[in-house]
Amino acid sequence: MLTALSIRDVVLIEALDLEFGPGLGVLTGETGAGKSILLDSLGLALGARADSGLVRHGAAQASVTATFDPPAETARLLEANGFEVEPGEPLIVRRIVKADGGSRAFLNDQPTSAGLLREIGALLVEIHGQHDERGLLAPAGHRSLLDAFGRIDTGATAAAWAARRGAEETLAAARAEIDTAARDREWLEHAVAELDALAPEPGEEQALADKRRAMQRAARIADDLGAIAGHLEGSEGALAHLRQAARVLERVADDHPALADALAAIDRALTEAGTAEERLHDARLALAYDPRALEEDEARLFELRGLARKHRVQPDDLAALADELRTRLSRLNAGEEGIAALEAAVTRASRAYDAAAAALGEARAAAAARLDAAVAAELAPLKLDAARFRTAITPAGPDSWGAAGKDRVEFEIATNPGAPFAPLIRIASGGELSRFILALKVALAAEGGAETMVFDEIDRGVGGAVASAIGDRLARLAGRAQLLVVTHSPQVAARGAAHLLIAKSHDGVVTRTGVTALDEAARREEIARMLSGATITDEARAQAERLLEAA
Repeated sequence: MLTALSIRDVVLIEALDLEFGPGLGVLTGETGAGKSILLDSLGLALGARADSGLVRHGAAQASVTATFDPPAETARLLEANGFEVEPGEPLIVRRIVKADGGSRAFLNDQPTSAGLLREIGALLVEIHGQHDERGLLAPAGHRSLLDAFGRIDTGATAAAWAARRGAEETLAAARAEIDTAARDREWLEHAVAELDALAPEPGEEQALADKRRAMQRAARIADDLGAIAGHLEGSEGALAHLRQAARVLERVADDHPALADALAAIDRALTEAGTAEERLHDARLALAYDPRALEEDEARLFELRGLARKHRVQPDDLAALADELRTRLSRLNAGEEGIAALEAAVTRASRAYDAAAAALGEARAAAAARLDAAVAAELAPLKLDAARFRTAITPAGPDSWGAAGKDRVEFEIATNPGAPFAPLIRIASGGELSRFILALKVALAAEGGAETMVFDEIDRGVGGAVASAIGDRLARLAGRAQLLVVTHSPQVAARGAAHLLIAKSHDGVVTRTGVTALDEAARREEIARMLSGATITDEARAQAERLLEAA
């Protein structure tokens, strides 16, 4: 609900602070007094296009601040956009327009965009004017209004649509993969054959590299080991000479103690040399290699590394790559069977969606019949008894199908007997259009909507019983929402729970627009003026009193 409106330097309004309460508030005043300025100011605060022409002459900027007691939907939207909202706190929206054309928007004194302000504004206030092509006049919202009126649950259709879209996306992805794979079939077959022929294994490259290094090392020391063996072994080797020396010493060792010691040392040397000979033999066996084996291992190592470079992977990843390519080739070969299964799934999902959308369409048709009857009941009292209203439900094109079904919904009227039906805005005059909107709002009252509604001159061109009927319906709507009504009708003004008078004044230099909250006496006088014109008669005052008492 709108609780306060503060306006600074907007056109003829220099400074204005207003407070609002629940129920029906009426705004009256002579033509040209500036009622439209008040509505333009509220629209600016709710995200309407910023126009520098709104800035009062001589002022640097204009500003409008509106304070609301917001509904829960507003809090959720604010939180989704990063604003912290405390339960029970008012929502303050503010818009500033500079004389040079720049503008700024604020929510609870935090900067925001005009776009978010419009989203918030749509939840807070509905403005219905003769030339307003939003709200009830926008066909894009008619389907949701009908669903709300009929309390129609679209959940099953939304779920079926999601399942259908999921099946279609899965099929499209599979087809794209198969198309890509088909283009690469020859390459895939060659790559898989090449990898299968090599049969790489994880860790094989490191093992081959280690083995190759060991054999290369053995090749380098083979000659040295052969030379060492030549020094130790054979008839001219060290061991043969030592044994020969030992045999000579054995014959003379008893002749002198030193000779015995020398023989013992030679025996020890023979023992150590024998050990060295055995170790050298062991080493030669361990380091022995087959040059052919080295050549084969090197060739495989180079193949592994070359194939890894070709596929831009590590050698250890070749085995996994082979599995991946083999799987892709297998999917390609079995693709048609898989596509057929996915196509069958799409068919099933499409049928389920068609059935859900058809059931939804039937529910809408039933709700449309009830809505048409409800609106028809409101037309005669509003002097629209020759008009007809219908909720047209037509098939939407496939491009427009979605979670809300396949129906296109639009409210249509025929203003005269025998005249064709057409959209509201195309064939209704200003006064008729406003009354059609009121009839629709009354019929749709149970479906909710914004907690504040503004009607701009909905009673233009009517009076008497029709004006009374309009006032009665506005009062009924005000029982569930806050209504602000700009009116020229005394019958409507008398229905108001609060009455604001908009008047223009001139001090000889500056023209200003002001707004005054009327007490009971002033209100009676204003309604009398509306009845009689510039000269207020006692009869007009008496009629005003009767209107107020009846209201």
